[in-house]
Amino acid sequence: MTGSDALALVTEMAAVPEQVVAYVTAVADSRPRMVGSCVGYQLDTHFILVGYPLHDPADERSMGEAVDEALEIPDLSRITVLGPAKPPQAPGSCEVSEDYYSFLPVPPPPPCQKLRNMLRRAHRELAVEKTRIWGDEHIALVRRYLEERIFDPGTAHIFRNIPRYLAASPGSMIFSARKEGRLAALAVGEFGSFSTAFFMFCFRDPAWAPPGSIDLLLSALLAEAGARGHRRMNLGLQINKGIGFFKRKWGERTKLPYVEVSWDIASPGFPTGLRALFSGSRRFMAISTWPPCERRRH
Repeated sequence: MTGSDALALVTEMAAVPEQVVAYVTAVADSRPRMVGSCVGYQLDTHFILVGYPLHDPADERSMGEAVDEALEIPDLSRITVLGPAKPPQAPGSCEVSEDYYSFLPVPPPPPCQKLRNMLRRAHRELAVEKTRIWGDEHIALVRRYLEERIFDPGTAHIFRNIPRYLAASPGSMIFSARKEGRLAALAVGEFGSFSTAFFMFCFRDPAWAPPGSIDLLLSALLAEAGARGHRRMNLGLQINKGIGFFKRKWGERTKLPYVEVSWDIASPGFPTGLRALFSGSRRFMAISTWPPCERRRH
């Protein structure tokens, strides 16, 4: 599957969030193109290949064929490959990081007693609504989140561009949890794929959101996914132990390996600002459904 027809179907066949074309192009100002059976994004002389073939995200042979084709793109200085394994073309000195995507079946497995109790409490205190409108309250909550924590520049850039992504993707949806009418937490879901829903982002106000707020929002996203006929939900990368625990608590069933590899192809001509955004794409390009590790200001 190649060409413009395949590119039009990428989001509908997406299994990982980097295949949601409107999302990546909105937060990174990049140009999508098909490379073999994979989608990639070019920003000046850097090419980011999402090496999960559309027909089978675990097909390492097709990923390797796509890497071969990507390396033939003229005037590239650097390539990043995100995929189920390290591509054979990667040099020994390349930068490598590993993680895995977590998936929940839709409908999810029955919750454990502790999770049921948390959901029950959150349901008593919060009212959940869904909307396509990113309002002033949502903007303020994300802004406060950015002000109170230290993030790398790429992650902060992505958070600031959430409204742009929402405007570009008709499959996106905002879920807001309110306590006494005030926004206590929010989550963004993506439902543009035929089979896979995505838990893209979540934010909470620690002073206002009760325990279980994010659990309640995830429950709402899963219900929406079920109503739309999705078979599974991608919960994103593990990132850290706390996020990994949350996903295990919900009964994650399927895991898809994530291996990120980057190397220079030619003379380094990549603009400094773009290198800062895309280097280490596990944090910046390969968006998990969760904010990455953070440090509180002292």
